[in-house]
Amino acid sequence: MSNTITAPRVQAPGERHRLYEDALAMLLGTLFIALGMMLYTKTMLLTGSIAGVSLLLSYVTRLEFGMLFFLINLPFYALAWKRLGWRFTLRTFVAVGLVTLFSRLTESWITLSHLDPVYATIVGGGLCGTGLLMLFRHRTGLGGINILAIYLQERHGIRAGWFQLAVDLSILAAAFFVLAPDRLLLSVVGAAIVNLILAINHKPGRYLGIS
Repeated sequence: MSNTITAPRVQAPGERHRLYEDALAMLLGTLFIALGMMLYTKTMLLTGSIAGVSLLLSYVTRLEFGMLFFLINLPFYALAWKRLGWRFTLRTFVAVGLVTLFSRLTESWITLSHLDPVYATIVGGGLCGTGLLMLFRHRTGLGGINILAIYLQERHGIRAGWFQLAVDLSILAAAFFVLAPDRLLLSVVGAAIVNLILAINHKPGRYLGIS
C-alpha cells in the first residue's frame, strides 16, 4: 500500500477578461434580455426581479416598460457602489441603460403577427436567463434584485439563481389580481426557466473568468 499523500487540489485563478470580451457579453446579454422582455410584453406575461415589477406596473399604468425599468433601478446603485465596487456599478448602470434603449428599439426592429404564449414563455425565459448569465459571468448585474443576488452569492455563498427564484415567486404572487390565470401560470414557468439557467450554470467555481 502506498503511503504517498496527495496534495489537495488547488483551484487555478481565473483568466481576466479582455475589454472587448466584457463589451461583447454586455451587448449580446442586453440584446437577449430586451428581446425576451418584448416577447413577454406581447403576450402579457410577467417575469421576476425589477424587470417583473416594471412589467407589472406597465400593464397597470400603460407606461413604457423601459423607462419604468430604468427609474426603479436607480435606488439600488448605492448598494452596488458600497458593496460591489464602482466598476460593477458602472457596468450595471450601462447594462440597465442598454436594456432600456434596446427595449424601445426592438419594437421597431421586429413585427410579430402571431406569438404563441407557450413559445414566448420558453424562448423569452431562455433569452432572459442566458442574457443574465452572460452579464453575471462578466461581473455585471441588471440592477435591483440582481445586485443583491450577486452580493449574497459572493459574500455568503447563497446561490444567485435560488435566491432570485424565491423573490420572483413573491413578485408573481403579487400579480394574481392583474394577470389572467393562464398567463400567471406561464409566468411561473418562465421564471423557473430563467432561474434554473442561473442556478445550474452560475455556481461558485464553475466559471473562473474575471472582469
